[in-house]
Amino acid sequence: MKFINKIAIPFTLLVSFAFSSVAQEIISEETPVKKDTVEPFKRKKIDGIIATVGEYIILDSDIDMEYVELSSQGISVENVSRCELLGKLMEDRLYAHQALQDSTIVVKDSEINNMMEERIGYMLGQIGSMEKMLKFYNKKNEEEFRSFFFDVLKQNKLSSEMRNKVVDEVEITPEEVRTFFKKIPKEDLPTFGAEMEVSQIVIEPKISQEEKQKVIDRLNEIRNDVLINGASFRTRAVLYSEDPGSRSSGGFYKMNRKTQFVKEFKEVAFSLNEGEISKPFETEFGYHIILVEKIRGQEVDLRHILLSPKVSDDALKEAKDKAQLVRQRIMDGELTFADAARTLSDEKETRANGGILLNPKTMDSKFELTKMDPALYGQVSNLKEKEVSVAILDEDQTGKKRYKLFMVTNRIDSHIADYATDYTKIKDLALKEKQFEAIGKWSNEKIMETYVKINGEYRNCQFMNNWMKK
Repeated sequence: MKFINKIAIPFTLLVSFAFSSVAQEIISEETPVKKDTVEPFKRKKIDGIIATVGEYIILDSDIDMEYVELSSQGISVENVSRCELLGKLMEDRLYAHQALQDSTIVVKDSEINNMMEERIGYMLGQIGSMEKMLKFYNKKNEEEFRSFFFDVLKQNKLSSEMRNKVVDEVEITPEEVRTFFKKIPKEDLPTFGAEMEVSQIVIEPKISQEEKQKVIDRLNEIRNDVLINGASFRTRAVLYSEDPGSRSSGGFYKMNRKTQFVKEFKEVAFSLNEGEISKPFETEFGYHIILVEKIRGQEVDLRHILLSPKVSDDALKEAKDKAQLVRQRIMDGELTFADAARTLSDEKETRANGGILLNPKTMDSKFELTKMDPALYGQVSNLKEKEVSVAILDEDQTGKKRYKLFMVTNRIDSHIADYATDYTKIKDLALKEKQFEAIGKWSNEKIMETYVKINGEYRNCQFMNNWMKK
């Protein structure tokens, strides 16, 4: 659609490195890029400042690193020019600069430090060692890398907060949605892919008290080994914890009272003193023990070990038999699928609304088939509308097993956009266009009141924004 086709380059900000290297560093030009108005680079070039936005600078090497980052995320850079990347990096600096001027945007150093520890822990798990990471980012030591990384994360956080503020202030009325839809030429109306709505019933196997006690006893053994024999809690977490999110980092988490952890976990974590190890306690994920390493006001550094009781074959069979019985009652007309979900399903997230699954990307009940989770698609793709699946054994990433019944409650074929049927999607498109326009207007206004300088051959670039202030 030409009305929303002014698409900027996609930039994933998982770690989002807008790198600022040391000026005058000698670098090699190895990344093949689209030719543009910037002169071709020599085999070797001197890295220097190519642009300044407010108090932020951009180096030539920043663009090279951005190519590396995009490529590592699987994003094609074949048709992305250096001018386009410079424009995006300047936008990021403009947001960050303006965030510093905005008293309503507060980014605490403690927040960035927490973020930095989490990211470094993740990267160490991927790269393997700090030495490899220092080599990759061309830093002399860990202190230099942490200082550099802190600045990068803070700038990115400021940038995202400022952009979010601009976008969040944009609202759209039903009349604006209608106007947006009407101005789209008939031949340019978007086509929405085939969708379906799915409901499920979850039957979990019952875990025996004996299996629970085995896990509690094992956690107590580990706890005593650390407290009495001086064993390493970190090593025990790496060896035994069943939490895939923290096992590789020795069970480490940094959290405050707003961090998204289950209630029971947070209550125990904030009840402990430094160096104290909790007794085993239960959450919906299994049984845990927690070691508190450091308390900084309302923030806690901790390590934990998670073990889950094993499900016996007999318990699994009982769960399957129950699921099959529920299915038969639905097929015999004794219960509707929705009523069975409300009264018999063990999944509290879907039980209250009759088992209806929500699309995690859109938070509505429709799943576009081409974007559907492959595992879910495989389970429901062959079901006819209103047909109840057989009991399907499901195992999540932690190894937890349960049986599921599925029903496709509605199928929507691929179709050209219809205002009444697709109002939510059309509203999203209209809002995105309005947000895009608001960002453009905001950027042009702020560029005029911000110190901006572009150096050398990059002054020949054709930017979307008026960086040259012509």
